Amino acid sequence: MSRAVDWRETPEGVLLPVKAQPGARKNGIQGVHAGRLKVAVTAPAEKGKANRKILDVLAKALNVKKRQLQLVQGTTASEKLILVQGITSAELATRLASLQT
Repeated sequence: MSRAVDWRETPEGVLLPVKAQPGARKNGIQGVHAGRLKVAVTAPAEKGKANRKILDVLAKALNVKKRQLQLVQGTTASEKLILVQGITSAELATRLASLQT
């Protein structure tokens, strides 16, 4: 799964494209959809609830602290861009590969 996701490394960290699926039956990583990591969350898409839960799910799945994640684009859209700080693209590739969805 790792490189099927079209992330890019920047001086600030790795920009990870995410496809959000709010209102799902359970929280978790659902694979890759059109070059984006698909993240399903049970929270509804209202008042930022789904965005907060997406960051929680990603932090746990990637084994990073929530403060290392920042939503930089797509606050109200299903396609989001998350900045992952404190890891390299090689580390991200390893962590994504270990998810085994």
